[in-house]
Amino acid sequence: MCESKFKFEEVHICKQTGARVGKFYTPHGVIETPVFMPVGTQATVKTLAPYEIEELGAQIILSNTYHLYMRPGEKTVEHCGGLHEFMDWHKPILTDSGGFQVFSLSRLNKITDDGVEFNSHLDGSLHFFTPEKSIDIQNALGSDIIMAFDECSAAGCDKKYAQSALDRTLKWLERCYAHHKRDGQMLFPIIQGNMFDDLRIMSAKESVQFAKCGIAIGGLSVGEPKHVMYRILDTLRPYYPSDMPRYLMGVGSPDCLVEGVFRGIDMFDCVLPTRTARNGLAFTHGGKLTVRNAAYKEDLSPLDPECDCYTCTHFSRSYLRHLVNTGEVLGARLISYHNLYYLTRLMENVRNAIKNDRFGDFVDEFRTRKEYTDNVKPTDIENEV
Repeated sequence: MCESKFKFEEVHICKQTGARVGKFYTPHGVIETPVFMPVGTQATVKTLAPYEIEELGAQIILSNTYHLYMRPGEKTVEHCGGLHEFMDWHKPILTDSGGFQVFSLSRLNKITDDGVEFNSHLDGSLHFFTPEKSIDIQNALGSDIIMAFDECSAAGCDKKYAQSALDRTLKWLERCYAHHKRDGQMLFPIIQGNMFDDLRIMSAKESVQFAKCGIAIGGLSVGEPKHVMYRILDTLRPYYPSDMPRYLMGVGSPDCLVEGVFRGIDMFDCVLPTRTARNGLAFTHGGKLTVRNAAYKEDLSPLDPECDCYTCTHFSRSYLRHLVNTGEVLGARLISYHNLYYLTRLMENVRNAIKNDRFGDFVDEFRTRKEYTDNVKPTDIENEV
């Protein structure tokens, strides 16, 4: 059962698919799920102000433990009143554990059962993260949802190493759970096990005893074909608790959001919508649109004719192309706003389809649309998709 300051309730289960709409109660507000969470790595969603993130409909954002530890330091954030006050965002915040960055950004790292020794990606200085240190940093940041410190084994590793990383992750989870004492923060365990179904099931069974009001699925969307990710999610679905949200980490393309909800997922996050926006690429109902292309030089139509966001109701493709090609930051801002609005509205439409018991029809229709097929490679396709 969830602890007193947190509660999850199933609002409606789709009769066609079993997908669900829920309400996740946190100290900083109620989140209606399924939900996409914009990523504010360094206590900011890049180029956008907090009021804009709220205006476009975001319910919760994610920040990064590793980066905030590096700059400005968790003690500075704590001194300033915690993340909510520091960045003037008063809805829920989730922080990751920093583990993924420790493994992926460090030029050198040494992994032991005690923790991870690594070099800063900024200046090469030496640091050591333990499960307890990750919890301490997240406690100081003051986020509503915190993540257990885990080892995300690399895609394509052999089963022996995947088993070793999973064993270490489970030991670290016990230490995270024992060390976390701060009231008003919910610790999510993370299911690992690479691409091996039996390891994933083992991880889910062992992790669930530490899940009080939320559980995460990590180590997916790291380069494997999407049908492999969907297979893992199908394998895990029977092992999720029904009375808490399930969070698929690092996933944010439109096709994966819809397919993830279809497989029982409640929460998603990804840097994709803002990162692609800074490169001039927009999600639209007609598929991906590369704004800098010459075809849009004199195109007076909106970025997405089916979208009613601020960007689409005020500016032409021609103007956006001009901003992108001249390096004006407004271009990145406007396309970031649109991309996040698009994903937020997609999830709203998903919730409405579930409430109306027609999510199966929604998925069938969405799979035929260019906004879905634009994000699917031939290697992603298998019978189950």
